[in-house]
Amino acid sequence: MPDKVLVIPCSGMGKVYGLIGRESALKTVKDCPNEAKAMCLAYIVTGDEEIKDKIQGKRCITLDGCPAMCAAKSVELAGGIIEEKRRIVDTFRKHKGAKPGTATELTEEGWLIADEIAGEISDRVRELYKEG
Repeated sequence: MPDKVLVIPCSGMGKVYGLIGRESALKTVKDCPNEAKAMCLAYIVTGDEEIKDKIQGKRCITLDGCPAMCAAKSVELAGGIIEEKRRIVDTFRKHKGAKPGTATELTEEGWLIADEIAGEISDRVRELYKEG
């Protein structure tokens, strides 16, 4: 049985894109409980040896709210194998003028966008898991 694919969203505190990334990651894990596992970026950033053991050499998908790509950079430093880097802000090119909500609460439109992202990530997780 292959290892679960690690889904790691940015912290994105104070930004709606971070909230959408976190909600998308949680929905992905709910949709793919046997294939995916969420990990907290704050735990990875600490550089703790225990977390390095959990992430090193494992397949990962990162969800970053902004172009700084903190989740992707931190996962790479911890030794994770990034199979996909997703920038939440890029999704909004398809949703010009969207009003997704605030840093603490999504609107109905924001939830629909989070669901869209989670669906795409869930498909990718299943694909990666099958590849073993």
